[in-house]
Amino acid sequence: MALQDLTPQIRTRLNRMERVVGWFVLLATALMLAGFGYYLYNEAEQRGWFLIKAPYYTYTDSGSGLAVGDPVRLMGFDVGRITRILPMPARGKGSEFNVKIQFEVVGTNYSYIWTNSAARFLDSGFLGKRLLDVTKGTKGCTVYVAYRFKEMSLDSITNSAHFDKLRLGEELYDGTNLVLPAWKPITTNLETISRLGISKVWTIDPTRFENKVTAVWNDQTRRYEPFEGTNIYGLVPVEPPALMDRVQGVVAQVEQALPNFLKITNQIAATLSNTAALTSNLNVVAENARPIMTNLAVITANIKDPHGSLGEWLIPTNVNRELALTLFNANATLTNVNGTVTNVNTNLAAVFEDAGRALDNLAGMTSNLNHQVEVNSNMLTQISDIVVHTDQFVQGLKRHWLLRSAFKTRKTNAPPASASAPHRLSSPKQ
Repeated sequence: MALQDLTPQIRTRLNRMERVVGWFVLLATALMLAGFGYYLYNEAEQRGWFLIKAPYYTYTDSGSGLAVGDPVRLMGFDVGRITRILPMPARGKGSEFNVKIQFEVVGTNYSYIWTNSAARFLDSGFLGKRLLDVTKGTKGCTVYVAYRFKEMSLDSITNSAHFDKLRLGEELYDGTNLVLPAWKPITTNLETISRLGISKVWTIDPTRFENKVTAVWNDQTRRYEPFEGTNIYGLVPVEPPALMDRVQGVVAQVEQALPNFLKITNQIAATLSNTAALTSNLNVVAENARPIMTNLAVITANIKDPHGSLGEWLIPTNVNRELALTLFNANATLTNVNGTVTNVNTNLAAVFEDAGRALDNLAGMTSNLNHQVEVNSNMLTQISDIVVHTDQFVQGLKRHWLLRSAFKTRKTNAPPASASAPHRLSSPKQ
């Protein structure tokens, strides 16, 4: 049935229904497009499509355990992913390395990676899986910059609107000595910069965030350079031995130690057999020692009895009495000796006292004699004369005829004269 054959009322209702269906289709299409756009936005936000991506590279000995898309860790968090794994050429530049790993860090996490950061390859499983972990920087400066980076003259710096916020984007040297490191405020160091004879410096404006990498640090020139996408910064690799290599090393050590272990087990078995033989011998020794233990029990029982104690066994009663009598006599003897020593001590004291008194008298006599000699200076001459005269008197008595016989000496056989003795010559007067 053609549309012209319908009544005006039916055609009016059909037009209204067509408009409703058209609006419904348009609304459904808009909702579908909005949902798809939200999905794309959410997926892009999760994947970091709108965030800064800072590229890095490092080297490793082997690419085993690593795959493109694996996460990159920093301080225990996922901050990026591995983008490329490339083998290095066998000859030429870069041939000293085996595998090149390129990765990117998403968001502002690049600010934790400084010039002294390193890329570590850690084991993350028992099947040879490895993980790329980046260490946090502590010295130097950040590798990448996402602020406005520009080379400016000193005049343009002073005329800049953010003059007090500008920072140095390079290290300034006076010959070989570092004068100003990077990130130093330019405001307080303009005089130092002009004194070094520098007219232009690379500047960083921290107030102008660009939401993209604008500069990268160059270790050779010691300054930041504009980032062009190809001048990627390389991190120093720190690669411990792989887990399987360490397991193989442990297995090798176990294999080397296994013969010694078996030898030890054999020695332990021999020791156990010797111990078993020793215990059997100990049983025999225990059987033989049983009478000795019985006698010891009897002895200890007698020790408890005062009349059968060990002391009376060693020293009988008669010997004990004789020892007591001997000790009593020895005590009396020692008492007498003590009295004698006391008397001798007293007598010696008296003797020494008398000797001292006699010495004092002798000292008095000698002192008196010395005094007399000092007073009478002719005393010694007179005494000498008395001695001489006394000698002459005695010699005269010896020659007197009446007393000569009293002084005669007994004649003895004189020794014969030596034949070899020379004759003494007489003087002419004789």
